[in-house]
Amino acid sequence: MDFVSPAIAATVLVALSLWIQCAGMTALINWGLAYLAHKQRLSLVHSTVLMVRVTSLMIGFHLAQILVWAAFYRWMCFPSWGFAFYVSTASYSTIGDGRLVLPTTWRILGPVEAVTGVLMCGLSVSLLFAIVTRLVDRVVQFSPILRRVAEKGLNSRPAQRAH
Repeated sequence: MDFVSPAIAATVLVALSLWIQCAGMTALINWGLAYLAHKQRLSLVHSTVLMVRVTSLMIGFHLAQILVWAAFYRWMCFPSWGFAFYVSTASYSTIGDGRLVLPTTWRILGPVEAVTGVLMCGLSVSLLFAIVTRLVDRVVQFSPILRRVAEKGLNSRPAQRAH
């Protein structure tokens, strides 16, 4: 029965991480769509500011998740926030560190946090990729020269043979 408490803790911590990431991304997507709806064309500076804002907020979401895990580690495993935050950051980022480990009872949380961190970072990267793609599409859409190049490129593809 030693696995019940860590399993419950892992379930709750993963759920909290998902909520933080998904709620944050949903808010960013809604804000981004509203922002882009009012702008016909974004300058290089505006596009850069948009990417910096979104990336900074995504980092903030990851830090919030790390802090949730660290709060649990502080409560159950370590006497100081420094140790708890360090272990959480090392686990979330999949770096790990053998010098400071979780107590035996809670040791399974490290790999669970690592998998969670990888998945949450993957979600962040997918949103950033979608934004960059959207920004490039907008540049092509509002640039007659780039639109012609894009159309020419699409029309000059060799036909694919069916096998």
